[in-house]
Amino acid sequence: MKILMLTPYLPFPPSSGGQVRSYNLLKNLGKKHKIVLVALIKNDSEKKYVADLKDYCEKIYVCKRSESPWTMQNIFRSIFGLYPFLVVRNYSKEAKETVYKLLQENNFDLIHAETFYIMPHIPETKIPILLVEQTIEYMVYQHFVKNSKLIFIKPLFYFDILKLKFWEKSYWQKADLVGAMSEIDRQQMIKIIPDLKVEIIPNAAGEDLSLIYQTKKTEKPIFLYQGNFFWLQNIEAARLLIDQIFPEIIKKIPSAICYIAGQKAKEKLGAIKTKGIKIIDIEPSDVDTVKKVYQQASIFLAPIKGPGGTRLKILGAMAAGLPVISSPTGVSGLFITDRENVLIAKNNQDFVKLAVEIFKSRSLYETIRQNAKKLVEEKYNWNTVSSKLEQIYLKLTKTK
Repeated sequence: MKILMLTPYLPFPPSSGGQVRSYNLLKNLGKKHKIVLVALIKNDSEKKYVADLKDYCEKIYVCKRSESPWTMQNIFRSIFGLYPFLVVRNYSKEAKETVYKLLQENNFDLIHAETFYIMPHIPETKIPILLVEQTIEYMVYQHFVKNSKLIFIKPLFYFDILKLKFWEKSYWQKADLVGAMSEIDRQQMIKIIPDLKVEIIPNAAGEDLSLIYQTKKTEKPIFLYQGNFFWLQNIEAARLLIDQIFPEIIKKIPSAICYIAGQKAKEKLGAIKTKGIKIIDIEPSDVDTVKKVYQQASIFLAPIKGPGGTRLKILGAMAAGLPVISSPTGVSGLFITDRENVLIAKNNQDFVKLAVEIFKSRSLYETIRQNAKKLVEEKYNWNTVSSKLEQIYLKLTKTK
């Protein structure tokens, strides 16, 4: 099968959730199918990573979008134009021209678009389109505007969210089939558009973290939260840990340490004076440091409030052997059971109570981490996800 795949990022290095997803899918799908990849980049330095994807793609085209989202042109176009800011900042004239030319010169069986905001680059075509939504974007931004303290510009943000919801729905309807990360996301989509065709294409845990599963020491617990701090959800979760949750944990467990690690962590979180907190910056290509913090840590804390996201950090922690204490939102859509393969904290006090409980109970600690590892191996591995995606490809191409 010949597939045209579009991503709003280059899927290497696999640092953000979306990149991890696309990279692992390419590794598996590229063995059986001819994939032509069109990926957006922000600067030319990213081109050096193209070589890391050549084994999985027939051809790769990288197209520039604006390096900074906050250009005057982007802001002006999003305020006075038809499209929301998310679409405007991810638009590339070069990508649109490249896709048009590729469709003229090739006989593709299918177009696979990751995220709705890559869809404006696809012209009218009779080729089946699979649109995979890694999250329902308008709901993510709606959450943060609702909780924002910037009262005076809230009306402007809400207007942008109205446009965001309109175009997200429009592109769902333009696609022949929409992929969702979970049953919860699928139900949300169907609630908005009752006759929408939606299939679940979940995420999985990376094999690199599965390989570091080992016996964990809890005598001096190291709590961990890891993520890409370009994303609002991760900043919000980290601030809860820093300001409200970990100060209470350290009162109960004086030897405790908390690592908050990821891209742009220091820049986005600022100077931290909270006792026991260590902020660790991780460069996009630095996979070794990611593995290192997972190896050193003993418990993963995920006080995630914002909806959406790939949940790859949760699956990664489970694969690496870290028991996870999460908010209900943090594990939404995953096939988990409280106190069997995860501990669910409904509020800040629960996070503290559960952190102390699992620290003191070796049997609970081992039960949670072993069951979580088993869950990931059975339900959340990339071979299984890729096989399901292939079945969806076949289903779509049969209707051509």
